[in-house]
Amino acid sequence: MAEEIKEAADKAKNKSARPTVSAILSDGSLAEMVYRPEESRTMFCLLKDGKLLYEAALFDKGQRLVPYSPRNNLLSNEVALFPSETTEYGTEQELIESIRAFIHRYVDVSPLFEQIASYYVLFTWVYDAFNELPYLRLRGDTGSGKTRFLLTVGSLCYKPIFASGASTVSPLFRIIDSMHGTLIIDEGDFRFSDEKAEIVKILNNGNARGFPVLRSESVNGREFSPKAYTVFGPKLVSTRGFFQDRALESRCLTEETGGRKLREDIPINLTAEYKREALDLRNKLLLFRFRNFNKHHVDPALVDRSIEPRLAQIFVPLLSVIENADARKALHEVARTYHRDLVADRGMDVEAQMLEIIQEIKQDPYSQGLAVKEIAERFIARHGEDFERKVTPHWVGNVIRRKLGLKTERRRDGYFIAAAEGMKLESLSEKYGIISESPESVNSVNSVKSVQGHEGEIQL
Repeated sequence: MAEEIKEAADKAKNKSARPTVSAILSDGSLAEMVYRPEESRTMFCLLKDGKLLYEAALFDKGQRLVPYSPRNNLLSNEVALFPSETTEYGTEQELIESIRAFIHRYVDVSPLFEQIASYYVLFTWVYDAFNELPYLRLRGDTGSGKTRFLLTVGSLCYKPIFASGASTVSPLFRIIDSMHGTLIIDEGDFRFSDEKAEIVKILNNGNARGFPVLRSESVNGREFSPKAYTVFGPKLVSTRGFFQDRALESRCLTEETGGRKLREDIPINLTAEYKREALDLRNKLLLFRFRNFNKHHVDPALVDRSIEPRLAQIFVPLLSVIENADARKALHEVARTYHRDLVADRGMDVEAQMLEIIQEIKQDPYSQGLAVKEIAERFIARHGEDFERKVTPHWVGNVIRRKLGLKTERRRDGYFIAAAEGMKLESLSEKYGIISESPESVNSVNSVKSVQGHEGEIQL
């Protein structure tokens, strides 16, 4: 009878328990799940009052927290990886060097991206201290080493979640929402357009805190109700081509693969030793998380005003966890390179072509204003044959108003870009890399030339 009562009590206790992989308790303590497959055991590692403790379960605010079962399918199939304990790592620089050595041993990428990946691994273990973050992405054809990179670097990240080719997108929302870990995903694993569209939703909403994805969920197998899934967190992504969404492209730190011969010292197969090394590093990184939780924050002094705000937004969190000055300098240069590439890509847009013509008219001393008719005439003469459809003044006007967002006003001679749009024009020109000269600077140049021509007093 006593055994039956005890069994019933255990069932009731388990029913009220909440499976958890990590938590910040009400007293500020940080708890992280560890997994020991050789013992078929999971437990919590807890930092409390400066001491590391191991607990089978935790109680917080009247709620019993338990770790995932060691028989959980995600753990037994290594879809999600966890540390087994905490291990001393020495200094932060020694930890970074160990991470980089591991990546170098198993992956062939450029030295700069190898360094970026090392710091990104470190960043994932404290990512929840930031509100925005970048993604790490490899782009290249099949057989160019993308999968090896995802496996190797992903195995070191904070609570990595591996989305394999057998996956469907639907459970990913739930897994990310429950684990708040690092998603490792190969776009090529998802064959259908609707699946890829769902992946893009995760990527578009997942780089900034506070933008959950809403999905309709069945309640009791009948009615549907919306549910919000948090998808914010670090992500490692591999793709064959570019994302169609430029905003999504700008969130990725990208390495092009397949451009060189594979290093001969790279092992063809991953062994049990590889898994042991990865676990050892995860154990060290767990201790790094305990020691550095809530210590890293965005450093405003690292904002580079010479690049686009969106790019600066995703680079600053990564820069904020880098202590090495040379590494920071190198990453700053990467950010500027990304900025230059974005500007160069925009130079092919119809918006950029339109802005070039607008700037030409602005600098024309005989211009009576930015007439839509004159802009259309110049655009049609220069670019009209580049389009399959007929380019009309009406179409040009729509580009000016809708794509560039410039207001127009009707005058006696037709429609003109409003005079109040001067500041917006300058901002757009800078964004699209269009070099503009103000009328004052043009007149100044003309004045210098005329003075220069007077009795040779000023020499070029």
